[in-house]
Amino acid sequence: MKCYDIAIIGAGMAGATLALAVDRLCNGQLHIAVIEAHQINQPQAHPGFDSRAIALSYGTVSILQRLKLWHHFENIVTAITDIEVSDRGHLGLANITSEQENVEALGYVVELENVGRIYQQALNDCPTIDYFCPAKVAHIERTIDKVTVSLNDGQMFETRLLVAADGALSESCQQLNVPLQEIDFEQFAVIANVCTEIQPQGRAFERFTESGPVAFLPMSQGRSSVVWCMSESRAQQIMQADETTLMTALQKDFGWRLGKITKVGKPACYPLLLRYRDSVVSHRFAIVGNAAQTLHPIAGQGFNLGIRDVISLAEEVSSAYQLHGDIGCYSMLSHYRQRRECDRKQTMSLTSSLVHCFSNHWPAMRIGRNLGLLAINHLPYIKQPIVKRTMGLVER
Repeated sequence: MKCYDIAIIGAGMAGATLALAVDRLCNGQLHIAVIEAHQINQPQAHPGFDSRAIALSYGTVSILQRLKLWHHFENIVTAITDIEVSDRGHLGLANITSEQENVEALGYVVELENVGRIYQQALNDCPTIDYFCPAKVAHIERTIDKVTVSLNDGQMFETRLLVAADGALSESCQQLNVPLQEIDFEQFAVIANVCTEIQPQGRAFERFTESGPVAFLPMSQGRSSVVWCMSESRAQQIMQADETTLMTALQKDFGWRLGKITKVGKPACYPLLLRYRDSVVSHRFAIVGNAAQTLHPIAGQGFNLGIRDVISLAEEVSSAYQLHGDIGCYSMLSHYRQRRECDRKQTMSLTSSLVHCFSNHWPAMRIGRNLGLLAINHLPYIKQPIVKRTMGLVER
């Protein structure tokens, strides 16, 4: 039976990045298996590489550069040079600019479908990675020094470390009885790409409304990617509306900072929940990305938090390999868990607090949040910690 050093379930952003990160940090000395349920040659069908766009923070870009993966992205990203945060109908306004922070960009926007194609090619080109696709894990059996994995097509192999990177409802976590905590924000996100009268030119916007936040991220060809949060009943109405009605409603919530909204692409909709697992390790088993935690998109932190999971685990694997060779041992997993604990808790807490603070119309809360936005703009000691977390410059 073939034996791998590490086997990763899921080849979305977290799983693919982890496989390539381990390969880079261990100089191609480890044998890696990646198991993916969705067809490799159909990235549009992969739920992790759908029509959405995501914001890569400055810290995430630094990680990808260190791993020599950034060159894959350079030609398909759009820079974020300015971020404006506002509260509809009120004076509170905060601005963060790349010029103020003395960086080329605060982050970059990338379309997931493009990333899917790039990562699949990179995995195929890596001689130390075996890609099982399409394949699902049928059974997992753990002993003291190894994990035996059985696939649904009858193939079997052993590994010293198994990693779950198969999304929020991770089947591998379910098989190993790792409990999932869930908090329903009672909101839905409508996502779409839009064209506006004024091109965004690197400007991103987060605008808070009584029904939920709406974010505009700059994209190529003068487009913006919209994440529009609202109640379930309103989301159903929006999804059934014609383009003119949809544009009118979006214009009302977002305002006129980019002029008139001239076109809206086909929208998609999904529920917003905080899903997380208290423990990200078990015997010879680690969890990364959305399988570890799935956040509300209010601050664009979810993917970037997942990448910090990935690089932390890859570094611990590399250290364990260099020290004694057993990359699935208890001490390695314990170090990974300890490293991720503070960042995970703080980011989940911050995101949830923002949802509760900005998604209501209580007068006292409205006054408080607008004073807070004004303070961010004028008080550096308040602004800098927020900017650092927005840019992904946090300890991990």
